[in-house]
Amino acid sequence: MIPVADRAAGHRSSARLRLALSYAVFLVAAGGVVLFGVYVVLRYVPNYPLTAANPSDVDVPLPTREEILTTVVRSSSVILVLLAIIGFSGGWVLAGWVLRPLRRINEATRRAAQGELDYRIHLTGRNDEFRQLADAFDHMLDRVSESYSTQERFAANASHELRTPLAITETLLDVARSHPGGQDYPALLDRLSDTNARAIALTDALLRLADANEVSAVVAPVDLGELMDVVIGENRAALEDRGLELHASLERAIVYGDPTLLWQLATNLLQNAIRHGRAGGFVRVVTGSAAAAERGELLVENDGDVYTEDQAAQLVEPFLRGTGRIAAPKQQRGHGLGLALVAQIVAVHGGELVVRARAGGGLRVSVAIPAAPSA
Repeated sequence: MIPVADRAAGHRSSARLRLALSYAVFLVAAGGVVLFGVYVVLRYVPNYPLTAANPSDVDVPLPTREEILTTVVRSSSVILVLLAIIGFSGGWVLAGWVLRPLRRINEATRRAAQGELDYRIHLTGRNDEFRQLADAFDHMLDRVSESYSTQERFAANASHELRTPLAITETLLDVARSHPGGQDYPALLDRLSDTNARAIALTDALLRLADANEVSAVVAPVDLGELMDVVIGENRAALEDRGLELHASLERAIVYGDPTLLWQLATNLLQNAIRHGRAGGFVRVVTGSAAAAERGELLVENDGDVYTEDQAAQLVEPFLRGTGRIAAPKQQRGHGLGLALVAQIVAVHGGELVVRARAGGGLRVSVAIPAAPSA
């Protein structure tokens, strides 16, 4: 197969020039057929001077057939030259008008090949073949750009989320290496096994998250109240370290979704509330079901920095931390992917995420997940 670059570097042929020449040749050929028909008809003119219709004009010289045919041939040559000029000129203009959308498509292809995946043709006008081709190309760019963004998000989310279990594993191994004689090795192996299993499950979940179609097929009934109770138990030490008072109202809330992804959603919400909450403040967690809407709801609220509504809504952007894109102090520093991953998980499950600023500071984050499998 010849590389695209090698083919592009070769001799370039203009489609506009070929079309213009084709129009000219077609017009000349059509004119030649007509003039040839006239010539054939005139061959049947009698080969003697024609008689004048008015006898008073008998002194006027009348042409013979040979003279008429000679005049026709000369006139035909001039006419064919004019037809060639008119055909080429008109064909050049018409070809340029017809091929104008193709130039825009070619420009979009060139820019996409250079990495500008955000460029779109947005061709307007009649819904002809060129517009259908441009729309199909725009749709292809949308899919390519979405796939590329998904891969970037997957890499960022994977590196962020896998950091915790890997750090726990490293800590356990360092402690065991420092004090090899004072270790409960069966318990250590159990903790390492649990952490490794959690990392594997999280990797599988992130892989499914990279493909929304695959995630939509992995559904099971999950009780948000029970799930949140487990997550609170796993993060109770962090709550105590920050001196936060926990207010939990965990009612049964059955939803359908990926259990690992929903666990990650609950963990991220609680850890964000702990990390960005005011030391000595509170964290409020509420789960329940909305019967009318047929969905399970999860609310996580804390007190902390004061945000505007616009600032609160922007916190779902990747890498945007609670204090903006400038890193917080080291003990509170995050990677700015917690709420971004939560937003993606909610979207995958066909749910709704609302992030609002509290009047006294802090955030109020509510999540609603359908209580029945989505199509």
